[in-house]
Amino acid sequence: MKTTFGCPSRERAFTMVEIALSLAIIGLGMIAIIGVLPRGLDVQRENRDETIINQDATVWLNAIRSGARGCDDLTNYVDAITKVVSAYDINGNLLTGYPEVHLLTPTNYFINGTPQPPLYPNNFFNGTNIIGLLSTPKLTYHDLPNRIIAVSNYVAAYVRAMSGAAVEKSPQTNANVREMAFSYRMVSEVSPYAGWDTNMVQYPVAGLTADEIAARSNYWMVARSTHPNLHEIRLLFRWPLLPRGRTGDGRQVFRAAVAGQLAATNEFGQSLYFFQPRTYVRNP
Repeated sequence: MKTTFGCPSRERAFTMVEIALSLAIIGLGMIAIIGVLPRGLDVQRENRDETIINQDATVWLNAIRSGARGCDDLTNYVDAITKVVSAYDINGNLLTGYPEVHLLTPTNYFINGTPQPPLYPNNFFNGTNIIGLLSTPKLTYHDLPNRIIAVSNYVAAYVRAMSGAAVEKSPQTNANVREMAFSYRMVSEVSPYAGWDTNMVQYPVAGLTADEIAARSNYWMVARSTHPNLHEIRLLFRWPLLPRGRTGDGRQVFRAAVAGQLAATNEFGQSLYFFQPRTYVRNP
C-alpha cells in the first residue's frame, strides 16, 4: 500500500472483463477498417484505369482525325486488330460466304482462321495500316454489276496501354510483364454525319409554297455537300482484357467530329481509309 499526500491508496490492474471489452471494441474497429480497405483499393484502381483510358483516347482520336501516317510506335502497343465484314444485298439479306473475320497480328494475317500469304512481309502491320484500318467506315455501299450491296465493318483493336507504368512499355520484352500490363479493347466506328432533319431535305412535296421549296432545296444542298465532308468517330473502350478475348466491367465511349474527305486506298488486300482534314469533296 502506498501513501499519497498522507492518504493511503491501492494500485489496481485491469480485470479480465475490462480487457475482453477492450479487445472487442478494437476488433470491431479493425473489422470496419478491413471491410472498407478493399473498396478503397478498387476505387483507386478504377481511377487509375480511367485516367489511362482518357490519355490513350486522346492519342487515338488525334491520330485518326488527322489521318496520321508513319506512327509506327503504335506497333509496340497494338497486339491485334480484328475486322468483321458482313455484306448484304439490296433487300437486307446476308450474302453467301459472310461474315468474314479478318485477324491481323504483328506476324500473321488470317481470314476466317486461314493464314494469308504476306504480300508485304513484316510491313503490313505498321502505324499507317493501323490507322487506316481503324478509320474504316462502319457502313460502305458498293455499286456492283446488276446489284448494289451494303457492307458492314466491325473493327476492334486489342491494345496494351500507351500510358501508365514505364516498366510495362517498349522495349520491355519480358513475356510475364507484358502479359500483366494493363490492356483494353477499342472498337472504332466511323460514320457520316447524319444529324439532319429528314423532313427538311424533302423539297418536292405537294402543298409547299415557293419559299418553302427554296428553303428545303437549299437545306438539301447543304446536307448533300456535308455528308461526304463531315464524319463522326466513336471509340468504345472496354477493359481490362481477360483470357480468351473477354473484357472486364470497364466501359467508356469517346466521340469526335472530323471535317474533311475520307480517302480510301488498298494494301495487302485490305481497304484503308484516311481523313484529309484540308481536302473537301464537292458534290455535283
